[in-house]
Amino acid sequence: MSSTPFENLNLLPIAGEWREGRHAQSLNVTNPYDGSTLLTIKQANRDDLDAAYQRAAKAQRDWAATGPAQRAAVMLRAAEIITARREEIIGWLVRESGSTRIKAEIEWNAARGITLEAASFPSRVHGRIVQSNIPGKENRIYREALGVVGVISPWNFPFHLTQRSLAPALALGNAVVVKPASDTPVTGGLLLARVFEEAGLPAGLLSVVVGPGAEIGDAFVEHPVPALISFTGSTPVGLNIGGLASGGKHLKHVALELGGNNPFVVLADADLDRAVNAAIMGKFLHQGQICMAVNRIIVEDDLYDAFIERFVERAKSLNVGDPAQADTVIGPVVNQKQLASLTGKIAQAKNEGARLLLAGEIRGNLVPPHIFADVTPEMELSREEIFGPLVGIQRARDEEHALQLANDCEYGLSSAVFSRDTERAVRFARRVQAGMTHVNDMSVNDEPHVPFGGEKNSGLGRFNGDWAIEEFTTDHWVSVQHTPRDYPF
Repeated sequence: MSSTPFENLNLLPIAGEWREGRHAQSLNVTNPYDGSTLLTIKQANRDDLDAAYQRAAKAQRDWAATGPAQRAAVMLRAAEIITARREEIIGWLVRESGSTRIKAEIEWNAARGITLEAASFPSRVHGRIVQSNIPGKENRIYREALGVVGVISPWNFPFHLTQRSLAPALALGNAVVVKPASDTPVTGGLLLARVFEEAGLPAGLLSVVVGPGAEIGDAFVEHPVPALISFTGSTPVGLNIGGLASGGKHLKHVALELGGNNPFVVLADADLDRAVNAAIMGKFLHQGQICMAVNRIIVEDDLYDAFIERFVERAKSLNVGDPAQADTVIGPVVNQKQLASLTGKIAQAKNEGARLLLAGEIRGNLVPPHIFADVTPEMELSREEIFGPLVGIQRARDEEHALQLANDCEYGLSSAVFSRDTERAVRFARRVQAGMTHVNDMSVNDEPHVPFGGEKNSGLGRFNGDWAIEEFTTDHWVSVQHTPRDYPF
């Protein structure tokens, strides 16, 4: 296993070879903290995309026919390489996505975890024999790979959220074409292509197309080859992808992990310190640029004043600055578009009458914590996903009002509830309209063997564990008529 850094990350792995894309435009990949150029990539065009998909379709047939031990071995070697290259991967996450060291280590660990989990998938795929009502007939249900999977990954947790689809899809016998976010092409695709190449994945099974959405975005989804499109990103884009996948000439599966407006509910009997500590971590990890991040803090009336006082005190102590420094908690937001969105939300919150408790000077892409109290359901801070170190706190009259506020939302991804009475909290959690609810913990949780996904406008399908096996395979009913059948004519 090589110990030298991965080289030629300005080239794209397309249809079995590393080369430049054929698009006329190049992409400058920059560091969001200081604006420096990390590398320049000649982008892919539609011809590159077609070549990637066509080669993937050919390579997939032989890959699906290999035994489960061979596919598992590639996953295990990939996990070993990810382990050996820990510092290299973390360094890229810090430089390319603005990850703090804390967040980058969490992401590296999550990606390694799903790779190890995926190594078990080839031997966990099971068919069934189902009895028939027709004499002499045998019904066999085979569980098979879908074929080719297209993965569109985001910029916030690029390494993990690409690998969350990539590793299971490959382990289960599929080929994959990845379109990473333009902000993070290295950590969102190119590093993983090098990892799997080194792990012995046959050529052509994995391509990475880095290209402008206007050129290859719709074509990536509408292409006739992919059987499933796995997308992680915003709800508006996800709705468009769902429409393209179901409304064109080639109907296909979708796995959509979309936006969140995650409630963090603190009931009156909660442990205040535990609730505040969890809210701080769940809100400000990776500058709040996480689909599961705490978005709406809802506190029951009796604890409201004490909570906001303690929460503001803790937020004031968070270090904002260079993400490469070990003690930095809040680094830069990823780009100018994200910065403009946050400054607009701050101005709107002030205009709508939310009470500003904490602010600070915005320097470049560094946005310090901004905390608003007395937020009401109709304010923008309550209605929209924030994706930054900005939060609004709402007062609930009682438990039922807290539940009403929590569910008053078009999204349903993650959520949290705090109470000293665990079973009371569980009863509350089961009435929250979300795919995930965490009792006495933050809303930011992900484990490779439990289902990850949302309800309402937060997406379709589930990732991880047995749920990923369901997503990335399909059932094939093969019946066998062993004896002559008596037909009516």
